[in-house]
Amino acid sequence: MRLLIQNGYVIDPSQGINTGKNLLIEDGRIIGMSSYSDAIPDDVEVFDATGLIVAPGFIDMHVHLREPGHEYKETIASGAAAAVAGGFTTICAMPNTDPINDSAAVTRFVIEKAQRAGLANVFPIGAITKHTDGSELAEMGEMKDAGIVAVSDDGRPVPNAGMMRRAMEYARGFDLPVIDHCEDRSLARGGVMHEGHWSLVLGLRGMPAAAEEVDAERDCALAELTGARVHLAHVSTRGAIDAVRRAKERGLPVTCEVAPHHWALTDEAVQDYDTNTKMSPPLRSQDHLDALLEALGDGTVDAIASDHAPHHADEKALEYDQAPFGIIGLETSVGLAMDRLVSSGVISLERLIELSSTNPARILSLQDHGTFRAGARADVTILDPECSWTFDASRSKSRSRNTPFDGYRFSGAAIATIVGGRVVYLDPDYSRSLLQGQKTDALAR
Repeated sequence: MRLLIQNGYVIDPSQGINTGKNLLIEDGRIIGMSSYSDAIPDDVEVFDATGLIVAPGFIDMHVHLREPGHEYKETIASGAAAAVAGGFTTICAMPNTDPINDSAAVTRFVIEKAQRAGLANVFPIGAITKHTDGSELAEMGEMKDAGIVAVSDDGRPVPNAGMMRRAMEYARGFDLPVIDHCEDRSLARGGVMHEGHWSLVLGLRGMPAAAEEVDAERDCALAELTGARVHLAHVSTRGAIDAVRRAKERGLPVTCEVAPHHWALTDEAVQDYDTNTKMSPPLRSQDHLDALLEALGDGTVDAIASDHAPHHADEKALEYDQAPFGIIGLETSVGLAMDRLVSSGVISLERLIELSSTNPARILSLQDHGTFRAGARADVTILDPECSWTFDASRSKSRSRNTPFDGYRFSGAAIATIVGGRVVYLDPDYSRSLLQGQKTDALAR
């Protein structure tokens, strides 16, 4: 099958391309680009991308899919459906399932389930330690052979520097990045929101910024000691950003991501005790939010990741102290980035694509992704910077509805998602026809 994405504006930071081009796809691979004036090849389906941005497929490198073990919250299929509806062609599944993904068997299970769903690419992330309890290293080599792209105990920080050092040295031998949830639990234990003015006003126990910053400094020091590739997950504080910035200045193999909720909301949002504002790391104060925006703009931050964390409504209906941490984010991440970052001038569209596609592919060594080079996998995210839309959580493809962004209106959207040359999602509310003769299993937003 051949597909021509016609008259779009192609942005591919991996090649320095930022211009109007047609993009030709055949048998799930990129064939090449051509000018608007070139003749349309015979026997090709046409996607009309006039006025739209054509970007290498977006990659969310931090997603919780809950399967196996907690399918009532999310399945691999429902998470993949939410991903493509949000503009993501590829997602990376964290290991905190039941059983934990600390073995080749669970890794293969996740991959097989994703292949059956036939929507987004799903790459598993294996556990650093068995059962993610911090006491014994997991079999990273066996999991890599089965298909993991990184290791992490996300949700449970690696508890001590000695274990983290051994994990980094072991992971380096398999060329796997180590993704760490930075949280010193001796400082954060019992906290349910950011420690500061609003935790005092609301009478809720706080989690100090220092709890994240102590571990961030530790991980950067260990990256220097071991030479391992270290990636800090969902960075939320000024001090952690500063630690990454200093590490980069020293040439250390340290990268980081930020989650949209951390640069879109502050801890003031907790004042109504809405448990959909409860996440870990917590929403921080304005000073920390400002530091994230600055780091997004100056290149310190490498990636945007949703930290999509579905929970059943009954769990989130508990009191704030008792409700679980986490919110869904796959379907609002791109909208928040387009609206709060690009439209407001914090970053350019090219920088957004770098954060959402080029850099995640580089960090995870996904050689076939994040680029439109000839022969690369034909994963494409189509963006409309002018599209105004409202997120309706009741229409989410996720099995869960735990989001603080229900009813939010956004400017800018991912309106089509192409995976392996196949259109797997078209926004059903979009105002004009995009495909000429192409059959698709388009999903409703």
